[in-house]
Amino acid sequence: MLHELRTQLDNKEVSSVELTQQYLQRIKERDEELNAYVLTTEGYALELAKQADAVIAEGEATTFTGIPYALKDVFCVEGIETTACSNILKGYVPPYTATSVERITGGVLLGKTNTDEFTMGASTETSAFGVTKNPYDTTRVAGGSSGGSAAAVAAELAPFAMGTDTGGSIRQPAAFCGVVGLRPTYGRVSRYGVVSMASSLDTIGPITATVHDMALVMKEISGQDDYDATTPDVPVENYVEKLDQPIDGMTIGIPKEYFEVEGLDVDMRKHIEGVIKEIEKLPVTIKEVSLPHTKYAIPTYYTIAPSEVSSNMSRYDGIKYGFRAHGVEDLMDIYKQSRAQGFGDEVKRRIMIGTHALSSGYYDAYYDKAMRVRTLIRQDFIDAYKEVDVLLAPVTPTTAFVVGEKANDPIQMYLEDVFLAPASLAGVPGLSVPCGKLNDLPVGIQIIGPQWSEGILLQLGQAIENIYN
Repeated sequence: MLHELRTQLDNKEVSSVELTQQYLQRIKERDEELNAYVLTTEGYALELAKQADAVIAEGEATTFTGIPYALKDVFCVEGIETTACSNILKGYVPPYTATSVERITGGVLLGKTNTDEFTMGASTETSAFGVTKNPYDTTRVAGGSSGGSAAAVAAELAPFAMGTDTGGSIRQPAAFCGVVGLRPTYGRVSRYGVVSMASSLDTIGPITATVHDMALVMKEISGQDDYDATTPDVPVENYVEKLDQPIDGMTIGIPKEYFEVEGLDVDMRKHIEGVIKEIEKLPVTIKEVSLPHTKYAIPTYYTIAPSEVSSNMSRYDGIKYGFRAHGVEDLMDIYKQSRAQGFGDEVKRRIMIGTHALSSGYYDAYYDKAMRVRTLIRQDFIDAYKEVDVLLAPVTPTTAFVVGEKANDPIQMYLEDVFLAPASLAGVPGLSVPCGKLNDLPVGIQIIGPQWSEGILLQLGQAIENIYN
């Protein structure tokens, strides 16, 4: 899609202003039902589009000049409200722009998309702006936390959108909405200017309509950034050129533990096994492997992530910026009331879990032990990649669930990440690619690779996309 839009713009078949107006009109027509956007930037977008048309007229267009896109509402853009879909940040206008956004040179921002509050959730149901509905069935969720971005791309309310993935927040909604989502290697894309949840786990990645589009976006946004010390100076492949290379001889591992997980829907398992049989027809080798510590991934993740949440959320205190409670008696009351009124239930829950895990007398029993298990999980992946090039696994245990089905059961919601948290803990990349439908709802399959293997993931992803298109 992005390649076609670039060609149309360069050939003057459509102007950026016209293209932007088309997307803004689609948003007006469809988004009241879906709630994918929490903010549209119509005036700003049209001004950017005018500037892009001038650049195109001068023959100086780059990859994204004049192409519309959307941002999850955790990406800071100078002068545009960023709330992380939390009441505590409503009205906050950042004075700077995220590095990943600046690298989308010449792009036209349509608006901010819905997310679970501070990205804590798997359905957007914790958002202060309400739930995002699935474009394939509006009684069901679009996933989370990047549900707004996934729904926007699936419903053609944006050609592509940016999201974040801490424990699965790009891959799961991408699978639910039938689009492509990539969690890059930790440090591949700068986190500067993006609201933090759990800093040792947060990654920045795109949600796109096709694998080719994913390669285009990743090529532009990846790489070292002086503003983010976690971005090493590792060369960025030309992901677009990588797509043209054959996958002949690739060895694909099937982690047996992923198919033994309690809660994996029987029909989902059969569907994924059918996908694997189709992939076996490609010039690749399929091999079963073991990731023995998989069953510890969820408790490990939900110890480490809340601990980091507890630390990161301390900056929202009603003093420096964001919401401040009224009618307070003293400084301590400002802290208490601002946080009590500004944070939602899930954020409070994770702050309490994390604070407990880090507290004196419990640190060794919980946080320290979780970090040790995280090392074991990472070692599982390192050992597996001695035998195979990539791993193939489910993305989600079921297709998109009904709105409200798991909202009052935090444990069931956390188990949505059962196939996603291991890669997050290991810091390795994972790609969700559509692979057909189950009961008329999209299904995704996950490709997990070693660090810095985004190019290989996209190669195999395109081969799978070719099977199901």
